[in-house]
Amino acid sequence: HLFHVMAQSKVECDTIMFSAAISACGKAYEWQKALQILSAMAHNQVESNNFTFNATISACEKHGKWEKALQLLSVMKQKRVESNITTCNAAISACEKAGE
Repeated sequence: HLFHVMAQSKVECDTIMFSAAISACGKAYEWQKALQILSAMAHNQVESNNFTFNATISACEKHGKWEKALQLLSVMKQKRVESNITTCNAAISACEKAGE
């Protein structure tokens, strides 16, 4: 809803804005909304980066959604987004929380 209102107000949504929204969703344990926002980025042709993916993987990790976290690692590779220690730690933690 927020992005719709911003678009109507002619506010340009960029990577930083999407990433901040994803991060906020993660902190609120809203992993599904985080995934929706990541998807909206692609739909709106906004480039994602490792911060965006790290925030989304962390959102999944907090809810024990290890399959989604690993799926996002694969998407990162396809999009040639470089992972880092934060990426790996979040994915490992997601697997750990789920007992995988």
